[in-house]
Amino acid sequence: MSAVLAVVAPWAGRRMPPRAGAWAMVCAATVVAGTWVTELAILAFTAIGQVPLVAAQGAWSVRVLAAEDPVSRNVAAVCAGVVLLVLVSLTVASWRRGRALVEAWRGCRHIAAGGDLAVVDDPVPTAFAVLGMPGRVVVSSGMLRLLDGPERQALLAHERAHLRYRHHLFSLVLHLTAVVNPLLRPLDRAGAFAVERWADEEAGVVVGDRRLVARATARAALASSRAKQAALSATGGPVPQRVQALLAPPLRSPNGVMAAFAVLMAACCASLAVTAHDTERLFEAAMHAHATATQLRIR
Repeated sequence: MSAVLAVVAPWAGRRMPPRAGAWAMVCAATVVAGTWVTELAILAFTAIGQVPLVAAQGAWSVRVLAAEDPVSRNVAAVCAGVVLLVLVSLTVASWRRGRALVEAWRGCRHIAAGGDLAVVDDPVPTAFAVLGMPGRVVVSSGMLRLLDGPERQALLAHERAHLRYRHHLFSLVLHLTAVVNPLLRPLDRAGAFAVERWADEEAGVVVGDRRLVARATARAALASSRAKQAALSATGGPVPQRVQALLAPPLRSPNGVMAAFAVLMAACCASLAVTAHDTERLFEAAMHAHATATQLRIR
C-alpha cells in the first residue's frame, strides 16, 4: 500500500484541486504510516510475548504461543528493530522540526509588526509565513520594492492563506509520516506542492485574478531565495508548475481519484483489522491453554 501510494499520489495530486489533494494526501499518509508501524509492532509482539516474564504478566502459555505463532522469531526480531528505529527517528525528526519552528518564531517575534505583517529592512527579496500565536507574515523591504501594489497584495494573500489554514501542520504531518515510512517521501513532496497550490488558489480568490498571482509568484521566485527553515514561502515548490497551473482553468475534483484514496485507506484499515484479529485469536488460544493447565494443577 505504501508503494502504491508513493507512485499514485504525486500523479493524482496534480489532477485534483489543491485543497482536496492536500487533505487526501495527509489523510492517506497518516493511515498508511500508522498501519505500517502498528503491523510491525504486532508482528514483533508475537515474539516478545514468548518471553517468560512477559507471558507471566499476560497469563498465557509460552509453549502454545510458540507452537501456533506463524511468525518466525527472526522476522519478529527484525520487526522489533524496525519499530525501535522508527520511534527513534520520529523523536529526532519531531525535535528538529519543532526546534526549527520555535527558532523561526523567536527570530521574528521582536520585529515590529502591523497586525500580522512584519517588514524587515533587507535588500534581499524575501517573504514567508511563520507559525505562532499569532502567526506572522514576514516581508523584506527588497521584496516590497520588487513588486507593484497589486502583486504585493497577491503575495501577502498567499502567505496569509498559509497561516489561515494552518499549512505548517500539513507539512509537519507529511514530513513525519515520511520519517516513519521512507516509501512515503514522494508523498511528502507532492503534499508540499499541493499546500503551495492551495495558497495560490486562495490568493487568487482574494485578489480576484489568478494571473496576477501567477505573475507575482514568478517575479518573487526569480529574485527570492532566503526563506527560513520551517517557514512556508510563496516561492516554495516547483514554481514553473505552479505558475502554469494558475494560468490554466481551475481544476475540478475527479470523484474517481477521491474514491481511489478512500479505497486505499480502507484496504489499509482492513489489513490491520485482519492482523489484529488473528493475533488476538493466537493469544486467546495461549491464554486458554494456560488457564486449563492452571486448573489441572489445582486439581
